[in-house]
Amino acid sequence: MKNLLLFGGVVVVLLVGVSLWSSSWQSDDPGMISRDGIHWHPQLEIFVDGEKVDIPANIGVGLQYVGLPTFDSGMRMTAIHTHDDTPAIHLEFPGRVREGDLTFGNFFRIWGKDMRSFGENMRMTVNGAPNTEFERHIMRDNDIIELHYD
Repeated sequence: MKNLLLFGGVVVVLLVGVSLWSSSWQSDDPGMISRDGIHWHPQLEIFVDGEKVDIPANIGVGLQYVGLPTFDSGMRMTAIHTHDDTPAIHLEFPGRVREGDLTFGNFFRIWGKDMRSFGENMRMTVNGAPNTEFERHIMRDNDIIELHYD
């Protein structure tokens, strides 16, 4: 009985130690956005020669994109998707989310478009400020992203 209690105590100490080590390792990861998922909605508007381009509905719906989580809420969709033709991009990630998951370029890859295919002299603003990160931009909740092409 004494050995069984000692063994049980050692197991508990090991489990607690591994859990604390794992948590501290994850919290020290500078690229970690969340360990519990996110549900964010950046906005995107594209203008070509001053004319607004509609963002199609259902980008990322009904397919699986390698490298990003896919979930099923009645229909299969990637964690980055659109529902309708509004400017909203839905970022609905379960579990761990890293900065690399939220790049603006991921949205265009899922859409099947090259960001530069809309025209020349591309300019980008995020929340009204010029931004030259383009595909590397890490989208955040309520970002207002505009792309302008001449």
